[in-house]
Amino acid sequence: MGQQRAMKRLAKLHIWLGWLVGAPILMWTITGLVMVAKPIEEVRGNHLRKHVPERALPANTQIAVSLPAESTGPVRSVTTQVERGEATTRITYMDGKTARFRPDGSPMGPLSEVEARLIVADGIDGGDQVASTARFEAEAVPLDFRRALPVWQVVLNDGTHVYVGTETGQIEAVRTKWWRTFDFVWGLHIMDLQTREDTHHPILILFAVLSVIGSLFGCVLLFRRRKSRMAAS
Repeated sequence: MGQQRAMKRLAKLHIWLGWLVGAPILMWTITGLVMVAKPIEEVRGNHLRKHVPERALPANTQIAVSLPAESTGPVRSVTTQVERGEATTRITYMDGKTARFRPDGSPMGPLSEVEARLIVADGIDGGDQVASTARFEAEAVPLDFRRALPVWQVVLNDGTHVYVGTETGQIEAVRTKWWRTFDFVWGLHIMDLQTREDTHHPILILFAVLSVIGSLFGCVLLFRRRKSRMAAS
């Protein structure tokens, strides 16, 4: 009798846990299905990027670039390549900042709106179909970019957002409509719609633990009921 009473209590707890964690489990399942509906390369917009082969520097190219006198930060990389018909040297520092220089050593200023549009037109399929542009500073970038980097946002007619670094002169991110849908359901999946990055917070951990406990209770009840039926037969 004591064992049967314990099983009844366990069954009631299992029902209450089922009602409590049923909604999160259903949400995790649905958002998981949405996130795997398309290949991750398509979600990231890689299929929109044009393959542009690098142009070799002319044999007679002379480069005279030195670090600015006021710069004391460590350098991550120095590269020189032809960009839009001009040899450009790009210095990337360890803190993520970038500086661009012409072959004569003169610095190149921040990217203009026209340059950003040209870069998108050259590097993205349909990049010449621009609906609007906007410039954002590093501390005020849109939610779908989420990197502390000054950028131009070039919005295409199909709703795709292309982000071009004002200092790097490169396409930093492609955010399609599907990417933004993916990002939203990812926020639901980890229960963090504000930053959509925190996968270790008390609410998520609590519901995950309760879901595991409810599943274990269900397994115990299933095993006990099956054992009781076999004994009765």
